Amino acid sequence: MTGFVFETAPRIVCARGAASQLGELAAGLGAHHVFVVTDRFLLDSGLLAGAIAGLESAGLRHTLFSDVLADPPEASVEAAVAAAVSAGADAVIGFGGGSSMDTAKLVALLARTPQALPDIYGVGLARGPRLPLIQVPTTAGTGSEVTPISILTTPTDEKKGVVSSCLYPDIAVLDSELTLGLPPHITAMTGIDAMVHAIEAYTSRHKKNPLSDALALQALKALHDNIRLVLADGRDAVAREAMLMGSLFAGMAFANAPVAAVHALAYPLGGHYHLPHGLTNALVLAPVLAFNRPAAARQYAELERHLHAGASQDDDVASQAFIARMKGLVAEMPFARSLREHGVPESDLDMLARDAMAVQRLLINNPREVSHGDALAIYRSVY
Repeated sequence: MTGFVFETAPRIVCARGAASQLGELAAGLGAHHVFVVTDRFLLDSGLLAGAIAGLESAGLRHTLFSDVLADPPEASVEAAVAAAVSAGADAVIGFGGGSSMDTAKLVALLARTPQALPDIYGVGLARGPRLPLIQVPTTAGTGSEVTPISILTTPTDEKKGVVSSCLYPDIAVLDSELTLGLPPHITAMTGIDAMVHAIEAYTSRHKKNPLSDALALQALKALHDNIRLVLADGRDAVAREAMLMGSLFAGMAFANAPVAAVHALAYPLGGHYHLPHGLTNALVLAPVLAFNRPAAARQYAELERHLHAGASQDDDVASQAFIARMKGLVAEMPFARSLREHGVPESDLDMLARDAMAVQRLLINNPREVSHGDALAIYRSVY
């Protein structure tokens, strides 16, 4: 490596209760009318109360859009954009998990600079400027609050990404109090998702660099050491904050050293069967790691040594230990771990492999080249 470029959100605010500062933060960006993007569950849960009170105390008007759907369909995003334009909003807040934050990114962009979604799928095709944008994650998983990526579901059930530096938010707000009531299965899925981000950033074939490596290592350690704690006690504020920071660091890492085959094989599962993204990553994680080991044994060994000070100095031994560690961790999670148990027909596996091979944007980053047959074998191994 002789040079690299590293980008991230310009400002990160991390504090318990920080959501109550959203009015002050938005006003500092010149906002007068804030468009808040969230989902119906979060609205009904009352988690938004502090944020809304903060906006009102700062004298800002706000419009709530709570119709975000999981794996946002294009139509859902277009409806949110239309609502923001109709309201005359001049700033956007994404409040929720990855779907809300991904939607908020595109609302901020398209409400200011209209362009057709099919024209901007891919890397560097979206153009700005956009409205001021603040992101507030309520799960420790996607890292979307510090990435330039928005993933949508097309009318043909494909998951496609808009990737552009103009999607980095102005401010990411981390408030661990928002994650204290997260149910165990969502905690588990999002936590594994964040760990996958760290692992794939560390082993990415393209754009891997010293900063992304340092962040990936820090992320994986925080997530690995705290995920069992938050599953045992969901109101452990210290562990919850560590998970949120781990997710943030992993997001910063993979925004610059992009993810690979785990995500490429996970996307068709989410697109066709609407399975949660963290779950689909978890389902294929161990077999993809095993497939990659011939090309990534050294990196996997380094990750194992970072997690376990007593790990072997032999790369072959340590890399196998790392894969076993990840497989064992996923086995502890409170969700079913076979495609069959999640309603995937065996007859669809070949179709899933074909769809995964179409995600070349990610497969090119994998440490080992993946063929259709390889993808099919991985799906079969977890059927």
